[in-house]
Amino acid sequence: MRKMISVGLLAGGLLLLYFGYQDYQSFSSEVTEFITGSPDSQAMWMMIGGTVAAVAGLVGLLPRDKI
Repeated sequence: MRKMISVGLLAGGLLLLYFGYQDYQSFSSEVTEFITGSPDSQAMWMMIGGTVAAVAGLVGLLPRDKI
């Protein structure tokens, strides 16, 4: 069960990273960054959330030492 959740977190995190990057590179985000000087907050939150979820999924997939 733990591995299934970890794989889901990893897959969801990678999807969020992909869509966050696509949103970051979009024309509207470029215009917003040009006008305000800072990147689009939605794209940044998607990339931050994707990174956290992907790392959590990877940590969950690591083997645990059984002593």
